[in-house]
Amino acid sequence: MVASRSARERKAAQQAGPLAQVKIDLDGDQQFLYRISCSTCTARGHRAWSTHRAGGDNGFMAAMDRWTFHLVEKHPGEDAPCLAFLAEAQQRLHERREG
Repeated sequence: MVASRSARERKAAQQAGPLAQVKIDLDGDQQFLYRISCSTCTARGHRAWSTHRAGGDNGFMAAMDRWTFHLVEKHPGEDAPCLAFLAEAQQRLHERREG
């Protein structure tokens, strides 16, 4: 059974932790685009910091990796389930930079 968009949002929000606000949109090809926003940080003036990037990869793993790096850098004392996968996120980043 395929999970609904709202169920995916709830699961991603739970994994991202209490500072995260998760929203899933659809792109032109009807693929899920995950947007994880920080409830305390801002970027570009008044907008909340967010993992969303125009174009590129905005799938679950890419968004969660960027969110994990944000938590480690900007909120080192915060605890979130996604931090358990920090080593894997760092490995994927390393592989992208080498490739």
